[in-house]
Amino acid sequence: MKILVITQALDTEDSVLSAYHRLVSEIARNFDFVTAICLKKGQNNLPANTKILSLGKEEGGGWMVAHIRYLWRFYKYIFSAEYDTVFVHMNQEYILLGGLLWKIMGKRVYMWRNHHAGSFLTDVAAAFCTKVFCTSKFSYTAKYKKTVLMPVGIDTDMFKKNDLSRAAKKPHSVLFLARIAPVKKPHLLLEALGLLAQKGLSFTASFYGDALPKDIDYLKGLKEKAKALNLDKQVTFCGGVPNDQTPDVYSTHEVFVNLSSSGMYDKTIFEAMACETLSLASNKNLHGLVPEMFIFEEGNAVDLSQKLEKLLALSSEEKESYGRQLRQIVIDKHSLRGLGLKLAEELCQVK
Repeated sequence: MKILVITQALDTEDSVLSAYHRLVSEIARNFDFVTAICLKKGQNNLPANTKILSLGKEEGGGWMVAHIRYLWRFYKYIFSAEYDTVFVHMNQEYILLGGLLWKIMGKRVYMWRNHHAGSFLTDVAAAFCTKVFCTSKFSYTAKYKKTVLMPVGIDTDMFKKNDLSRAAKKPHSVLFLARIAPVKKPHLLLEALGLLAQKGLSFTASFYGDALPKDIDYLKGLKEKAKALNLDKQVTFCGGVPNDQTPDVYSTHEVFVNLSSSGMYDKTIFEAMACETLSLASNKNLHGLVPEMFIFEEGNAVDLSQKLEKLLALSSEEKESYGRQLRQIVIDKHSLRGLGLKLAEELCQVK
């Protein structure tokens, strides 16, 4: 079967979107041929049965010229490419643009969208779909009868604890790794760290991530907040790193903290777990999957600080034991290989 996959970027050097490259590579394992349309093309090494067609964001240009180019190429590609099925990853806009045409052409359309927010336009896009996929039961798209919950999809061959000769976990170290934005709530972690500092507890914390232009002031505010909480010596702000470099980052920290809403179910939660780093999150999807000690109340800095204190106080043996347990959960429930097989099963069903 030939499949058309549409995603945001295919670039192994992209610090935020490089994981999409591995997803398309995994899809290619299960289909005869994959045509991948992306908004931006960069460094890539996809299998031989994959053809990449870029809408041209990497070419730059003014807003109007660029968007005319995107539209022209999008319609050119969907008419000229050979495919049986369409899989749109993350961006409902492509279904809004092409859904009616694909329906006329007799193409089955599937959408992956995992986010707490949605709108009438999301509902319209979903109406054109045979099925909708998401990982969180709290995602906006989880409400549809046609929705199928999927594994998160972690490459456990890549995300694993590094050899200790190259990377050792720093004692009492805390990690935040995400785009620096209000929706990711790094300010809440700073508040919790401030509470730990007030108790005189020893720790260090690293904040990895870049801010979009609209969030530069928010990043500046975080740095000012760290100073106001007297965390200058404990907290370090680092830039974003490509996704394929993050296993080294996870492997040098004892506890990873994720503060996103339950509707998002960030992959980073499971990337950290796969690296045998203790992963602490407020995501409600984790109830029944991981021990309750790894879940804090969403938006509650006090509860977060208390859970952090307990995790940091564990012995080295306990941290290693829990780390192995968390990695096994990812292997059993949320591996990339498992996601690829599940997608192939769903996409190849004909009714």
